[in-house]
Amino acid sequence: MNVKQKKNLARIIIAAALLIALNFVEIHGVEKLLLYAVPYLIISYDILLKAIHGLKNLRGLDENLLMTIASLGAFALAIYEGGDCNEAVAVMLFYQVGELFESVAVGRSRKNISELMDIRPDYANIETANGLEQVDPDEVEVGTIIVVQPGEKIPIDGVIVAGTSTLNTIALTGESLPRDVSIDSEVVSGCINLNGVLKIRTTKEFGESTASKILELVEDASSRKSKSEDFIAKFARIYTPIVVSCAAMLAIVPPIIFGDWSTWIYRALIFLVISCPCALVISIPLSFFAGIGGASREGILIKGSNFLETLSKVTTVVMDKTGTLTRGVFEVVAIHSKNLNFSETELLHLAAHVERYSTHPIANSLRKAYPNERDDCTIENVEEISGRGIRATVNGQIVTVGNEKFMDEVGAKWIACRKIGTVIHIAVDGEYAGHVVISDAIKPHAKQSVDEMQIAGVEKIFMLTGDSEKIAAKVATELGIKNYRSELLPADKVTEFEKILSAQVTGKVAFVGDGINDAPVLSRADVGIAMGALGSDAAIEAADVVLMDDDPLKISRAIKISRKCLSIVKQNIFFAIGVKVLCLLLGAIGLANMWMAIFADVGVMILAVLNAIRCLVAPK
Repeated sequence: MNVKQKKNLARIIIAAALLIALNFVEIHGVEKLLLYAVPYLIISYDILLKAIHGLKNLRGLDENLLMTIASLGAFALAIYEGGDCNEAVAVMLFYQVGELFESVAVGRSRKNISELMDIRPDYANIETANGLEQVDPDEVEVGTIIVVQPGEKIPIDGVIVAGTSTLNTIALTGESLPRDVSIDSEVVSGCINLNGVLKIRTTKEFGESTASKILELVEDASSRKSKSEDFIAKFARIYTPIVVSCAAMLAIVPPIIFGDWSTWIYRALIFLVISCPCALVISIPLSFFAGIGGASREGILIKGSNFLETLSKVTTVVMDKTGTLTRGVFEVVAIHSKNLNFSETELLHLAAHVERYSTHPIANSLRKAYPNERDDCTIENVEEISGRGIRATVNGQIVTVGNEKFMDEVGAKWIACRKIGTVIHIAVDGEYAGHVVISDAIKPHAKQSVDEMQIAGVEKIFMLTGDSEKIAAKVATELGIKNYRSELLPADKVTEFEKILSAQVTGKVAFVGDGINDAPVLSRADVGIAMGALGSDAAIEAADVVLMDDDPLKISRAIKISRKCLSIVKQNIFFAIGVKVLCLLLGAIGLANMWMAIFADVGVMILAVLNAIRCLVAPK
C-alpha cells in the first residue's frame, strides 16, 4: 500500500470503530447528530469536497454527488423520524472500503505490469579519464562507445565492439531463455547483461531505441479505446441523469398520490445508492488494461484496447511463410555429387568459394555450411549474372554455380533433384558436377501454433509465399494448412489478401508477417500482427500487435488472451447491469433496504474488479 492508501485505511478503521461505539451509547437529539457527524466527516470529507467541486465546475452528476445526496438524505430522514444515523455513515464507510479495494487492485496490477516492463534504463556508462561516468541516456550520441557491466540494463541499441556475455531478454520477449552475444552482435535496449563486461557502439539515439519505443507503445495503448469502453462511457453519461431523475420522481410523485413522504424519500435514496455505475466505469477499463498487461508479460505488445477487442473477433488468420512459419534462414540440407571427380565436400567447397562475395541469402547459407574460407584456393574473375547465378575461376578451373537455365547456357547436362528445396547446380569447366539443396527450416512451434489457433476458434488459416508450388505444398502439408498461395510477388500478396478479405462474411481477418516486407498487407488487415519484431522499427510501426520474438506459438496465445479479456468484460457488463436493475426494482417497490443498496454498489464493484484482474493471467 502507498501512503494515501494507508491513510484511507486508517480513516476507515477509525470511522468504523466510532460507529460501533456509538451503538452502545444512549444519546438523542442534537447530541446524537453531532456525535454521528464525527465518523461521517472523517470518512467522507474528501467525497463531499469532490461533489462540491464538481458542482462548481459544472461537471454534472457523478458517484461522489450521488453518494453525498444519499448519505445526507439518510441523515435528514434519521433526524425527521427520530431513527438512527447508522445507515448514513455506513453508506460512506462501505463506499470508501470499495474505493480503497479498487485503488489497491489497480495499483497492484499497474505494479505487476511496470515490474515486468521494467526496461527503462536509468543511465549509460561512458569511459572517461577518471573511469566510468554515468550519464543520462538522452545525452548519448549515435556512435558513442558505452560500457554495460554485469547486472545492468543495456540503455541504447547498438553493436558489441568488445566482450562476450549472456543477455536476459524476458522483459522484451516473455521468454526466460538467455541469449549469448559476442563481438559484432546487435543488441537492443532493455535487455539485462548477466555476466561479462560489454562495450557497445550505439546505433540509435535513446528516444529511438527499442526500449523507448516499447514503453511509448504501452503507455499510448490506454488512449486507444475499445468499442466496449466507449459504450460504457456513453452509457454512464446517459444512465446517471436518468436514474437521478427517476429517484427524484420516486421521492415526489408517489407521496403526492399516496402520502407518506419519508418512506418514498428513503426509497429514492436507496435508489440513488444502487444506481452508482462504479462497477462498470472502473472494471471495464481495468479489464482491458490488465489484458494488455497480461499480454506484455508474454512478449506480446498490443497497441490499444481497440486492437485487443478486434483480435478477439478474429476467425481468419493469413500468414506469410518465410520468417513467420519458417526460420527465414536458408540451410544446406543435402549435397549430391554427380561426378566421380568431386566428393560432396569438394562440391560444397567450390560452391562456397564462388559465392564468397555475394550478399544473397543462398550465398550466406553456402558459406555457413563451408566456413573454411582461409585455405590456399585462389578465386578470380567473379561474375554474377542476374537471374542465373555466379561464375568464377577457382584454382584455374571455371566453376559455375546457379539454376537450370545457367547450366543450359554453359552446356552442362544437369540432373533434377527429387528432394524439395532450392536446388543449386554446379558445373566445373562446363561439365556437370552435382547440386546442393538448400531449404528454409520450419520453426519448432509452427505446427503447434496452427493447431492451437484452430482450438482457439480460428476457422480459416491461409499461407502466402513467394516460394515455388512444391515448397509451399510441402510446408502447408507438414503444418496442416489447407489453404495456401505460392509464387507470389509482393504486389500479388496484397491482391490475394484483398480476395480473402472480401470473401470474409463474419468475424475479423488478421495478417501475420515480419512487419518489414509485409507492411502493405499488415496495414490492410483488420489486425496486423508483426512477427519477431525485437529491434525492428518497421515491425513496431506497421503492426497493431507486435510479437517480440520469433515463436509462432505467440499468435495463438495473443488470440486466447484477447478472447479471455473480452469474455471477462462481457461478464462484468451483464453481472453489474443485471444486479443493479434487480436491486433498483426492489428498491423502488420497498423490498430493498440501504444495506442491500450498499451491496449493489460496493459489493458488485469489488466482485467486478476481482474478475477484471484475472485478465493479468494469460490463459495456457
